[in-house]
Amino acid sequence: MNSVETLTKSLKQAGMRITPQRIAICKLLAETDTHPTATMLFESIHEQFPTLSLATVYNTLDALVGLGVVNVLGPAGDGRVHFDADTEPHINLACTVCHKIVDIPSEQVASLQVEVSQTSGYALRGARIMYYGICPDCQQ
Repeated sequence: MNSVETLTKSLKQAGMRITPQRIAICKLLAETDTHPTATMLFESIHEQFPTLSLATVYNTLDALVGLGVVNVLGPAGDGRVHFDADTEPHINLACTVCHKIVDIPSEQVASLQVEVSQTSGYALRGARIMYYGICPDCQQ
């Protein structure tokens, strides 16, 4: 998982101003394992920063994704794009009923990333493996 410092440093290196709002966005991303959407991030910090716009959240997320320090996950059956600050190789499991996304560490995924990088010559910036299904809670 990328730290708040890593995320804010990346934004600064990209020429973006490090505002309290952007720090709050980075903090939420770095400290959560819930894979938030832009709207979730906005709603979480809007009360603290009433002048925050959804555009600022989207612009910050776009920059972090472009810098390779945040991954974009597809919709979890909810039609909304989710974000993940954990760019280490792992598997995401998305419940198509409650839309919760959980991380599953996998040594095989890490090994596969090394193999793909070595075979292709690409400097990989991340990978996504997303499985969709129904979580144990929703199965009951």
